[in-house]
Amino acid sequence: MQSCESSGDSADDPLSRGLRRRGQPRVVVIGAGLAGLAAAKALLEQGFTDVTVLEASSRIGGRVQSVKLGHATFELGATWIHGSHGNPIYHLAEANGLLEETTDGERSVGRISLYSKNGVACYLTNHGCRIPKDVVEEFSDLYNEVYNLTQEFFRHGKPVNAESQNSVGVFTREEVRNRIRDDPDDPEATKRLKLAMIQQYLKVESCESSSHSMDEVSLSAFGEWTEIPGAHHIIPSGFMRVVELLAEGIPAHIIQLGKPVRCVHWDQASSHPWGPEIEPRGVLKTQHASFFRPGLPAEKVAAIHRLGIGTTDKIFLEFEEPFWGPECNSLQFVWEDEAESHTLTYPPELWYRKICGFDVLYPPERYGHVLSGWICGEEALVMEKCDDEAVAEICTEMLRQFTGNPNIPKPRRILRSAWGSNPYFRGSYSYTQVGSSGADVEKLAKPLPYTESSKTAQGSSSKQLPGHLLSSKCPEQSLEPNRGSIKPMQVLFSGEATHRKYYSTTHGALLSGQREAARLIEMYRDLFQQGT
Repeated sequence: MQSCESSGDSADDPLSRGLRRRGQPRVVVIGAGLAGLAAAKALLEQGFTDVTVLEASSRIGGRVQSVKLGHATFELGATWIHGSHGNPIYHLAEANGLLEETTDGERSVGRISLYSKNGVACYLTNHGCRIPKDVVEEFSDLYNEVYNLTQEFFRHGKPVNAESQNSVGVFTREEVRNRIRDDPDDPEATKRLKLAMIQQYLKVESCESSSHSMDEVSLSAFGEWTEIPGAHHIIPSGFMRVVELLAEGIPAHIIQLGKPVRCVHWDQASSHPWGPEIEPRGVLKTQHASFFRPGLPAEKVAAIHRLGIGTTDKIFLEFEEPFWGPECNSLQFVWEDEAESHTLTYPPELWYRKICGFDVLYPPERYGHVLSGWICGEEALVMEKCDDEAVAEICTEMLRQFTGNPNIPKPRRILRSAWGSNPYFRGSYSYTQVGSSGADVEKLAKPLPYTESSKTAQGSSSKQLPGHLLSSKCPEQSLEPNRGSIKPMQVLFSGEATHRKYYSTTHGALLSGQREAARLIEMYRDLFQQGT
């Protein structure tokens, strides 16, 4: 990310001087998620005043959505601040006192697995039996060893053999299976349990990657994703507080809600000086052909199709009383008949088999007696089509089956997300699909029109300033650019899917918005410097 240290009030700054003397460039930001708000805020702080944020939905925040029920706040979207050392989301939250009530159970060091906290994860089979703790620990150690191997293909440039199909899921499943089968000390019954646990762990991994299956995630690119050091944190008052802090410095009239964009008109071959910043890849993946006129360059379209975006949904179940022990932090579902399975795809009527388990929300003094379930992929889309009553009934039956307790009551309340069917998102977050790489992320992020320099086109004597579009959201009104003779960057792209190392994270989204704002700020500074 480029830094912008010049003050907008400095008389010697060519950017601020140019903005005063030559009029304001027009910038439209599509989407009021973290990327869009960060971009708008950065531009406003550097003296840009003709900035408009168009948000398709009736709220800001994008894929951050905190819902308050009673005294508790539940996260339908982003939940964790991933890492603290140098993480702008962490520093924003910490500086504003948002982490003062975060408990030890909501602060995790090391690799987290969804909601894992203090306490013991209870691994249960579909026959109502709990898998012994020592078996779980042995399997977990083995799985983590293989997980570490998946990081080495990118980090150490190791070649990927044909048998792995360049797939994290295929490689992991076969490597773990071979090690289990070759273990001379385990009896066959234990081996069968461990083989079945592979599928449960891969379901969890798929929820974390927001992929339909880890079989679709690129092995050669998997290790490029970079984890920020330090603890992971939950914000007790809700992740939306971070969104609200970003929006505080943006005048209310700039953010226009309920304004879905239908089409972005741009033309590098004409005198249209325009530039958007666009974020949600789920929408781009399905609507890019009609969203841009003219269409996107073939290279960018190919990158959009190669990169993956999937759906990860949460199912919150609130009970009158807990039926789990105080030491239990989660209920993990292991289907014994999946020991030899080679797929994580189920027919629609068996969508519930994709639920990897339920986590206990701590502390109960804040949340009550609530379980949070996780489901991803095509099965999540099937779940989204069911009504609350049907989902609550099925989840209750699963809990009864796996705990062996037929007396578990139905939850008194259910709350769930639906990111896949939401027309303004079409998914939760991105991943590097088999056949894609970080180079595709770079292509997705590349501004339009393509030029050798990303700063500005030169040689124009026109003093009319261009408009720009910074997009972090979705398509329905028509945006026609002002005409002018300068051909600078017209369309810029932000959002978590455009950050090569921090994709799928909130800090990746925020940094990408600041990155694209910095591109515009630098371009105009150079433009005005040339005209001095």
